[in-house]
Amino acid sequence: MRKIIFLISAVSILAAGCATMNKQQKGTAAGAAGGALIGAAVSGGSIWGVLIGAAVGGTAGNLIGKKMDKQAKELKQAIPTAEVERVGEGINVTFSSGLMFKINSAEISDSYKDDLAAAAGVFKNNPETNILVEGHTDDTGSDEVNMNLSQKRAEAVSAFLQSNGTDASRLQTKWYGESQPKYANDGEENRQKNRRVELAVYANEEMKTKAKDGKLE
Repeated sequence: MRKIIFLISAVSILAAGCATMNKQQKGTAAGAAGGALIGAAVSGGSIWGVLIGAAVGGTAGNLIGKKMDKQAKELKQAIPTAEVERVGEGINVTFSSGLMFKINSAEISDSYKDDLAAAAGVFKNNPETNILVEGHTDDTGSDEVNMNLSQKRAEAVSAFLQSNGTDASRLQTKWYGESQPKYANDGEENRQKNRRVELAVYANEEMKTKAKDGKLE
């Protein structure tokens, strides 16, 4: 309970302060407010927690934010079918499983491979970031089936990125089945939104070190 109270207070303070900030300044504020603690308390390693938890803050966080603004722009241009959002000092990319996969399948649709290959190209050109790949489903079907499907889909995306030039050491893969919906599973439209693969793109240790030393360009 004390963690929850602390988290609510920290997020409230951060949100109030961010109201008049640009994205780079928000990244700085997130780290300065104790992003690692907030991230760890929020969701046990889910996308939001990882991105906020990876924040450095201060001047270094501002420099990282500038790099992430550039990479987010490149990703939006490369994969117009995905939702690309800047979060803290990182990037959240959401792919609709309905577009990426056939029903109840972990085989990436041929029509989506060009978009995913374009994303891999952006990652290859920005080697100082790591990528977390997460698989999610809706609540249709059993827990076991959904967990297995989310695992296979996350692993399929990770393998595809590797085969298109993204170094395996930069990739981490997790899956959650139906346990982390973005929307209430109360209709087909929301269920479709919950069937997704998400990426968290965040600074690796090399980028953080350069930013702290003022050498990140």
